[in-house]
Amino acid sequence: MPHEQHTALINTLHECMEACNHCFDACLEEDDVKMMAGCIRLDRECADICGYLEQALGRGTPFASELASVCAKICEECGNECKQHDHDHCQKCADACFKCAEECKRFAA
Repeated sequence: MPHEQHTALINTLHECMEACNHCFDACLEEDDVKMMAGCIRLDRECADICGYLEQALGRGTPFASELASVCAKICEECGNECKQHDHDHCQKCADACFKCAEECKRFAA
């Protein structure tokens, strides 16, 4: 099965997707939601690409390397945005994003 050779990356993608979804929801509960707009937007983008790549790897996509490169870029952007906010959920999301970006870069190389 295609996904068995990518188990570590699939797990990292899933963890990042969950962290971004949690951050997205938590940002919507913050007092100044407008200030969190960039974070919310990137959380959504990052969760979507991580979820898509996770599924694509599971079915053996021939575009794995290209998708991983895009995913790494989005994860880095999301991590950089989240790192700017002091909220615990943002800091945890940033950590998950940076970890995922590194795994995706390694995979795409």
